[in-house]
Amino acid sequence: MKEILSNISITVNNHIYLKNPESSGLGKRILEGSIDLLDELGFEAFTFKRLADRISSTEASVYRYFESKHKLLLYLTSWYWAWTDFRLFISLANIPSPEERLKRAINLLTSPVQKDISITHINEEKLHRIVIAESSKSYLTKEVDEENEEGVFYNYKKLVQRVCDIIFEIDPKYKYPHMLISTVIEGSHHQRFFAEHLPRLTDTSKKEDAIVFFYTDMVFQSLRAKQDKKLKS
Repeated sequence: MKEILSNISITVNNHIYLKNPESSGLGKRILEGSIDLLDELGFEAFTFKRLADRISSTEASVYRYFESKHKLLLYLTSWYWAWTDFRLFISLANIPSPEERLKRAINLLTSPVQKDISITHINEEKLHRIVIAESSKSYLTKEVDEENEEGVFYNYKKLVQRVCDIIFEIDPKYKYPHMLISTVIEGSHHQRFFAEHLPRLTDTSKKEDAIVFFYTDMVFQSLRAKQDKKLKS
């Protein structure tokens, strides 16, 4: 698995950046430094000046890659969704049962993330925390429709569609697959945030991680409810 991941190239929509940060050592330092700073400070306090100081460069150099910190956040979240989608593709290979593939998919989408040491300039564990805390700020903007037209959110939608296709194998007539899977992803992120900061809003805790179990149960209960209703009609 690690050998395969080390050989992949994550593709991010070229409307997001001015210069591909993967194309140079400085670009990779920008990604690495921005993940460290966003994890430490949060999106609001993050600035290109602070990033430039962290990586011993200049603001002008950072602006040659990204026109704004919003675009940088878009890049990082898009990279994360593409990386997650590839991990999902690998983990589901050669599993014939759609029910088992769906369970594995939910597990991967809702479990904590560990750093992949084969990708040295991206700390996926920190990036996962950023996605949990900040990713909604990448699309809850006035520019979302224009950016969507440019295909900026393709990697996220591709990931959701991959899991929806499994649901269609189980029940081709299920009406709400995209709502169900996007709710699993966003909801599990909220629950992890609540567990860390607002524990009275969740039933999971540092002692017992109930998030994977809850969303697995929710998905299969939804599918079973549809099938039970069909049998009774």
